[in-house]
This record gives sequence, C-alpha cells and structure tokens, in this order.
Amino acid sequence: MHQTFDVALGVNLLHANQAGADHNRAHFDKWGITCLNLMSSPGAGKTAILERTLAALSPQLKIAVIEGDMTTELDADRLRQYGVPVIAINTGRSCHLDSKMVAGGIHRLEHEYNPAEFDLVLVENVGNLVCPAEFEVGEHAKVALLSITEGEDKPLKYPVMFQEADCLLITKMDLAPYLEIDLKRIEENVRQINPHVTLIPVSAKTGEGLETWFNWLASQVQSPSPKPLSLHHA
Repeated sequence: MHQTFDVALGVNLLHANQAGADHNRAHFDKWGITCLNLMSSPGAGKTAILERTLAALSPQLKIAVIEGDMTTELDADRLRQYGVPVIAINTGRSCHLDSKMVAGGIHRLEHEYNPAEFDLVLVENVGNLVCPAEFEVGEHAKVALLSITEGEDKPLKYPVMFQEADCLLITKMDLAPYLEIDLKRIEENVRQINPHVTLIPVSAKTGEGLETWFNWLASQVQSPSPKPLSLHHA
C-alpha cells in the first residue's frame, strides 16, 4: 500500500493525483471521449483482450490506447498492429500510472491527432493488483481483469481493485477444464466485495464472452450511439 501522505513535502499525494485526474476527465468530456482504465495483475490478459477488442471495434469506433508499462514497449507494439494510435508511457520504477503520466499521454494525443474525432481511450495500466486502483487517471469507468489461474481468493486478499471496478472480466476461461477452480466461488467472493460490478467470464483465445464484453464497452461510449456491432473473431 502506498503512503497517502508525503511527510517531507507536506503534500497529500492522493489528493494531488485526484485533482489531476479531474482535469484529465474534463479534457475527455470536452472532446466527447469515454476513457476506461484497465487494471489487473501481470499476465491476467489485458493486452490479449485489448487485441481482440481493437480487432472487433476499431472499424466502428475511433479508439486510442494509452499503454503503461514499467520499461518496454512490447505491449504497445502488439496493439499498434491494429492501426490505432497507441501512446506508450514507461513508468520506470513506478508500479502504476498516475494522472500526471496520463496527462502527458493526453497532450501527445492532442498534438498528434484531433481528439474530438475519438470515441474511446483505453488505458492499459501497469500490471499490479494493488496500486493502480488507488490512483485515478481521469477514467469514466474502471475495468479489472482476474485470470482464473490466479485463484478464487484474490478478491478477498486484494479487495481495493475489486471494490473500485465497474466491470470485471474473468479471463482465460479456456483453461477452466484443466484447473481445479470453482467459478461460482470466484463470483461469490467478488460479489462480497462489490455486489454491483458487471461480471463477464471471457476467453481471448476462444472468444467466449467477448460479445458481452464488447457490448458493455460500447454502452459506455459518450459519443452518439455507434452502429450495431459486427464482431470479428480473429
């Protein structure tokens, strides 16, 4: 857990970050953009889900991605193959994106493109099950991912991310036949923490649940309603 108060500087870090997040959100609102913040532990499948999402929705929605990673641009390069703007942010030793980092991405988006043309900005946060949920970046909704390989107890052991999530994708469902995992128990543990979250089991490999995810995502878009989705299961 991060210290929420820097004694040396006398600055409330979370308060300062929240002010920046509100500023970022005001930019998105001005442009009519919906921003979603995708969060999970490392390896839960954020980039794989984004690949399927961009393949299916980018023909109908104007999408940009802000891609957070500690050092490389490997995930950003994977997503650039889908022909959408991908702004990479390397956080160095920081285990999460914060509003100031994302503000830098917004400024790049504004400089290189006409942001008013975009419908959706997807922020892929740094892989971490704790810190990203504490620092808003200007998003309109938070999407958490939990792989079934992580176990049934993670929502109870790391509750903050699950408390904050508006939508939870339970990923890698194609592995369910090979694991001793109780999906009902996972759902019960999640509901204990957050009874109102939208919960969608998915598999980026087989396409299970992706149509439900795409439709939820499209329902969040601020811009005029998109055309009926024609899904491409690449």
